[in-house]
Amino acid sequence: MSISSKDMREVLLCAAPVMIGYLSIGIPCGILESAIGLRPWMIFMVSLLFYSGAGQFMAANMFMAGSPLASIIMSISFVNTRQMLYSAALAPHTKRANKLITLLFASTVTDESFGINLEHFTDNPSWTPQKATLVNVLCQTSWIASNMIGCLVGNVISIPMNLASFVMTAIFVCLLCTQRIDKRAVVVSIVSMAGVFGCKCLGLTGPAILLGALLGVCSGVLYDKVMGE
Repeated sequence: MSISSKDMREVLLCAAPVMIGYLSIGIPCGILESAIGLRPWMIFMVSLLFYSGAGQFMAANMFMAGSPLASIIMSISFVNTRQMLYSAALAPHTKRANKLITLLFASTVTDESFGINLEHFTDNPSWTPQKATLVNVLCQTSWIASNMIGCLVGNVISIPMNLASFVMTAIFVCLLCTQRIDKRAVVVSIVSMAGVFGCKCLGLTGPAILLGALLGVCSGVLYDKVMGE
């Protein structure tokens, strides 16, 4: 993957906010994973191969609650079905990319890097799958490092899990605020938030984000049809 120093600076500027944010989330995640008995090498492998902040937090919490293994696997798999939406949105932008780059890119997409790359693919003609993949890899590197820090200093630093949850929410808020705001974006945001809130009120905590996102996407498509945009 050939990339110039100028492109590298551009990628770093795009990835830096997420990388910094991952430090505040990954450290408590590493502490939590260490608390359930995972060894440092296990946490490293989980962060490298699984790489799902929500999934890793969920797995650790469900394990501590004594949930059956099958229940943990099914719950995490359901929550991560949102990756199908990401794939559908990003696939048109990677059709001409090298297969190895496409595989690496698809394997390292997260909520935050998805938001960054989709915006740049849409608004920046010079944005390439190589740059997008590098954003993903930098973000994952930060996530792995922060998990390892949390694991190694877990006995020294105590970070409330509620604070970690707020930081994760704050990242999504920051990504939303950096998007191009128009009437359709406002409609999608409001419907998505209302959908997530409604699901949680009904006790559908697990699929709340997925269902909220689906409602938001549908509202955006409906808005385009009604308004003729």
